[in-house]
This record gives sequence, C-alpha cells and structure tokens, in this order.
Amino acid sequence: MPKTMRAWQLDRLGGKLELVERPIPEPRAGSALIEIEAVILPSYLQDYVEGKLPTYIAPDRPFTPGSNAVGRVAAVGRDVWHLKPGQRVVLSSHFTAGENVADPAQALLGITSFGGSSTAMQADWPDGTLAEYALWPVSAVTVAEELDFVQADILASAARFAVPYGGLRRGRLAAGETVVISGATGAYGSAAVLVALAMGAGRVVAAGRNASALAALADVAGPRLRTVVLSGDVKADASALRDAAGGPVALAFDMVGQAGSASATLAALGCLSRNGRLVLMGSMTVPLPINYLEVMGMGLEIIGNFMYPRTALADIFALARAGLLDLSVIRPRSFPLEALAEAMAAARIAGNMRCVVVRGRPG
Repeated sequence: MPKTMRAWQLDRLGGKLELVERPIPEPRAGSALIEIEAVILPSYLQDYVEGKLPTYIAPDRPFTPGSNAVGRVAAVGRDVWHLKPGQRVVLSSHFTAGENVADPAQALLGITSFGGSSTAMQADWPDGTLAEYALWPVSAVTVAEELDFVQADILASAARFAVPYGGLRRGRLAAGETVVISGATGAYGSAAVLVALAMGAGRVVAAGRNASALAALADVAGPRLRTVVLSGDVKADASALRDAAGGPVALAFDMVGQAGSASATLAALGCLSRNGRLVLMGSMTVPLPINYLEVMGMGLEIIGNFMYPRTALADIFALARAGLLDLSVIRPRSFPLEALAEAMAAARIAGNMRCVVVRGRPG
C-alpha cells in the first residue's frame, strides 16, 4: 500500500478547494480504511462548497468533503471483527453515535453536523470520501460482497435508494397499499417511487410538476405506476391524486426539496384516506399550514423522518439480489477524481434518472 494519497481539501465553506497529497490515514479502533472506487455526488455539492447553504455546518479546519461511496476494505483497526481486507463495501455518510442513550448524536460525514454532541462527532470524523482512501466508522460501512459483480458506478446509486427507503419504512408501507409520492420528479423522489414498488406497494402515484421527468420515470417503473402533473391548485391536485390512485390512499410520501410553496405537500395530505399517513422527508422554505380539524377528523398521521436505519443499505441490496429493484435504472456519469469541478456542475443539472460519480483510486 502506498503511504500517500490524493484528496480534495476544502479549507472552509466558500473557501479554497484543492487537490492535495496527504498521508493515508492509519486505522484506529472501530474504523476501516477504505480504498475508494466511486463517490456519488449530491446535486447540491457545488453550492455547498461555494458556501451558499448557510444551514450546513462544516468542520472548523480544512477537510475532505464527500459523502456516500463504494470501495474496498484496505485495512481495519482494533475492535473490528467482521470486516475483512478486500471486501466490497458501501459507505454511508449518515453516522449515528453507538452509545445507549435516548437521543444519540447524528452527523452526515463529509457534509455537516447538527450542533451539540454532533459537533464533537464531526471533529472526530471530519473527512469525507473525495479522496483515494477514506477512514470510516465501521457502523456506517455495509458489506456488498454478493454484489461484487456490479460496476462501482452503478452500486453507488444504492445510497440514493436508501434515503427514501428510510421514510417508507418509517411510514409503515405495507404490501398492496397505494402510496402517493410528492416530489417524484427529483432524484430522491424518483428513487422513492422505485423503492416503494420494490417493497410491494400495490400502486404508486408519482406527482410532480415536470412532465418529462415523470415520463422518464414511467418508462422504467412498470404498470403499477400512475403519474400526475401538479397544477399548484391544492384541491384540484388532491382530487387528481385520488383519481389516479383508483382507491384508498394509505400513505403519502413528501420528498419535495426546498419547496417555496406548500401546495404539493397539502395536496398529498388532502388525498389521504381515513387513518392515512403522511411522511415528511423533503424540505420547505415556508410554513406548512395544517387544517387541524381535517387532520383530527380524518385520523391522519403526520410523520417527520430524517435519513434511514443502519440496515437500510443491506435491505436495498437484498431487494436488488431478489430482482425487485434494478440499481442500473439510475444511469451513472463518471468523472476522474481530478475533474471534481466538472462533476459538481454536472450533478447540479443531472436528471432524475441520472447520477454523477467521481472515481477514486485508479484501478
């Protein structure tokens, strides 16, 4: 193994980003050193690097950004008993403290902390995956040996599916139920549609304002999918969603990102049948006005959810091995490590059925 590696280093949000030569980290207790094959880029990474996302909290020292990735175990530290060198693994940026406490700290490694104990967590694990090697806590590493044949660029998309899987699990999606996905034209919303179908939804209604993105989704989703182009009129859209469902709507899943209007979320809430559930997993820049009597009278349940359980990636792999979820429908576009600027620009405008990955160490 070499002693040094190439890694992207950001001195602060909005500061200097450069490709540098750094020593390869030494494994420590509870960690694994991973040789990076592919890093999937979120669409917001360019804005993040440029300091345009003020709610994100980065380390207070120069660090390597980058979140979910695919790689191989190069070495492990003490107190690691299952991971072995050479194993194909997927790294999750979502890291939750392992202590037995009521509210364990969480952080998105390589991206942000959330204050409090999360800040100390980030200080201990400041670096992300945009490097040739990454040191990672083993609780955020999932073995993917049975998918060893899958191209790294394709396997990297598993993290995109894991995010909505967490919300659908939290919403207790049951086999045969009808689910409405609001924000289905975005990257995670489209993934939510495919995961819901893989989990056994009887029908999925995909809702969004981008007709071409809905059409692209319909091309790969199969006969259990219906699509609705939203108009922005809450009552009309709720009626259209109910019509497309063709029966009771048990679950609505909101994945609209940075919404400047509450109309899509309210339409999803308004289409629910009695005792239906609404999962909120997107984001909104305006208040969400809820009709108290409607929620109470209909027995509706509103559930907020952040990220996914530790088993999520393994569960996604199980769906893929069973032939229920085709990871390759999210088509990758790959860039070399040194072309990060071009890759971030491409990720910013990638369609809902595309992903952008940066390759790690040359094979």
